[in-house]
Amino acid sequence: MTDFSTRRTMMVDTQIRPSDVTKFPIIAAMLEVPREDYVPEELREAAYLDGNIALGEGRVLLEPRTFGKMLDALDIQASDLILDVGCGLGYSTAVLAHMGDTVVGVESDEAQADTAQETLSAGGIDNAAVVAGPLADGAAKHCPYDIIVIEGGIEVLPQSIADQLKDGGRIAALFVEGTLGEVRIGQKTDGTIAWRRAFNADAPVLLGFEKTEEFVL
Repeated sequence: MTDFSTRRTMMVDTQIRPSDVTKFPIIAAMLEVPREDYVPEELREAAYLDGNIALGEGRVLLEPRTFGKMLDALDIQASDLILDVGCGLGYSTAVLAHMGDTVVGVESDEAQADTAQETLSAGGIDNAAVVAGPLADGAAKHCPYDIIVIEGGIEVLPQSIADQLKDGGRIAALFVEGTLGEVRIGQKTDGTIAWRRAFNADAPVLLGFEKTEEFVL
């Protein structure tokens, strides 16, 4: 039988801590959440490898390093209401639920959304809920959010998502330009999000977060 607990500890010790992610809530959450429960069954053995994990339809579970560094840059507080966009099978939502007050995950694949909710419930995580719907729509019913995390690449941030961030709130997004990806952290002040560069990373661009082509006559 695979010792996933040991692999989880190794992931934190070899991928997370060396990336200068040392905040106790992040380390504790990533040591606690069984990542192998939140990947496709056939990929359980690859759950703790250093790299994105394919979820199908061009979607991925972000590599541990990228996700951990995003959490570190966001400085999540225990009182925060969090929107997790593109939560896939629920791993990111589970980790965030260990760190914040309440988490709303959004997943466009209805089957994955259902599986995510079932796995979260089976794991005793009762401060998180997953809703099915277009990722670019977010979950306006529960906004405004203190924190928004986007679990994939974006070329542009839809206004619908920006509008759901509380004034003073923070957002992490992986902006993709050509072959280059850069995680940026935004903070909303007086209705406007100001961005700062955090670190380089890579992930496919999510549906609904692409640039629209402009045609010039």
